[in-house]
Amino acid sequence: MGKILISNHIRKLRFNHDEMTQQQLAEKAGVTRQTIVALEQGKYSPSLELAFRIALVFNLSLDEIFFIENKEEII
Repeated sequence: MGKILISNHIRKLRFNHDEMTQQQLAEKAGVTRQTIVALEQGKYSPSLELAFRIALVFNLSLDEIFFIENKEEII
């Protein structure tokens, strides 16, 4: 079984929410701006808790924000 690559729509969602900055999202989610940068660049997969915090900020479900990029490779 291969490694699961988790991607997200955070960058697009920030811009669709009054062009929210990375810093603003970081403060609302309780993390550093660098964490948001790493998430957007796909260099970091969030903990389940952080994923839920970000979902709460955007008032969306997890699957509306995060998705598995290589689903065919792991099934």
